[in-house]
Amino acid sequence: MQSFDLVILGGGLAGLTAGNRALELGLSVALVEQGEGAQYPCNSRFSGGILHLAFQDVKDAPDSLRRAMSDATYGFADADAAGALADGAARAVDWLQKEGAKFIRVGAVVWQRWVLAPPRPITPGLDWNGRGPDVTLRTLMDNFKRRGGQVFHGSVATGLMERDGVCVGLKAVSQGKEVAFDGGAVLVADGGFQANLELLGQNISPQPEKILQRGAGNARGAGLRMAQALGADVSDLSTFYGHLLVQDAFSNPKLWPYPQLDELATAGMVVNKSGERVADEGMGGVNLANQIARRKDPHDCFVVFDDAIWKTAGTVHRIPANPNLVRAGAKFISAATLEALAELMKVPQDAFLRTITSYNEAVGAGKTAELNPPRTTAKHAPMKIAQGPFHALPVCSGVTHTTGGILIDKHARVRRKGGGTVPGLYAAGSAVGGIEGGPQAGYVGGLMKALVLGMLAAEHVAAQGR
Repeated sequence: MQSFDLVILGGGLAGLTAGNRALELGLSVALVEQGEGAQYPCNSRFSGGILHLAFQDVKDAPDSLRRAMSDATYGFADADAAGALADGAARAVDWLQKEGAKFIRVGAVVWQRWVLAPPRPITPGLDWNGRGPDVTLRTLMDNFKRRGGQVFHGSVATGLMERDGVCVGLKAVSQGKEVAFDGGAVLVADGGFQANLELLGQNISPQPEKILQRGAGNARGAGLRMAQALGADVSDLSTFYGHLLVQDAFSNPKLWPYPQLDELATAGMVVNKSGERVADEGMGGVNLANQIARRKDPHDCFVVFDDAIWKTAGTVHRIPANPNLVRAGAKFISAATLEALAELMKVPQDAFLRTITSYNEAVGAGKTAELNPPRTTAKHAPMKIAQGPFHALPVCSGVTHTTGGILIDKHARVRRKGGGTVPGLYAAGSAVGGIEGGPQAGYVGGLMKALVLGMLAAEHVAAQGR
């Protein structure tokens, strides 16, 4: 058995932040990571590298950030945990800069003032090698090793160690051998459970195999299950952060994680194979991705839009659908008339035309709230579908990370079911629940959830030993 002050499960941004901060504070640290090599896969490495909180500048006043997170989650975000994020955001970004991370500002967009450099190119597909998040993680790993941290690659956690109700370490299979890591504290930072089809099926979708992985696809909920075995409390597990993608992305890797269909869907509409709308498009792409994932058949929907939407809303994202869907080879269903489009989509023409007509009339009269389902406009303005050619794309849900998970307090300590905390056990990053999610699948920012909570966990562990 090897003994450390802190044992960390997961080598993404949360784990490496916690590891480096703990070493700075004089702790001995073990980092247990299932991946191999200098560029092992993890969601933070594959991310866009934008540090924001609820699409606000992370250097905004903490009270403003708290309100933004509450608004983004419709009041769901736990006040203590979200407050800790707000209070620690500016300091955490400053710390990351001192560690060697480089940032750029992208245009005048308020939530893109802290983008890890070099940024993603404006191209479809997955292009992470040598980009900001990848460079930052490799820098943090170099710092971790230089400070004396020990890394155990190729290690799969099998259980947490407990003594008299206290978490005292982690068991793993490392390089084919069973290993026990004795720890004064353990931090669970292994991501969500999006790559575990059993858990996805239990909590998110009746057909989890029809949900496309937008990230590294290696977070299987091991930390979640182990924490629950020690009595950890968990949030609702039924939501995720993700986006709408074309179904072609299952066979064409150039079509994920970008371009997304969110902007087309929120300006136009989403219909099923019966030609009927299925959800409130005005709630945004993340909400729509969750709604579609919950359907009996998550592959029974289309995003429908016209040429005006394609030339306006289709061009606004940083990696826009127009023209990147075309460049990446997405297969459009297009026609000069709505009648012909319905025929190509193989949906009932009468029902489809009724849906389009009632939608266009409601948009023109400003009465979209009277549609069934109602169509809100506060977040995303609808546009008529009236200018040919008309288009449809078979749509699927792409999951980046689950938003339900382990509940924590303001120090990132794991809360115990029934009250109190589990001594010695912490959680950070996408393993944590209660900050994002809720009935509307609210999203506040995965990278900041990793960075700030990793920092806070390390600092609290160090403070306990003083």
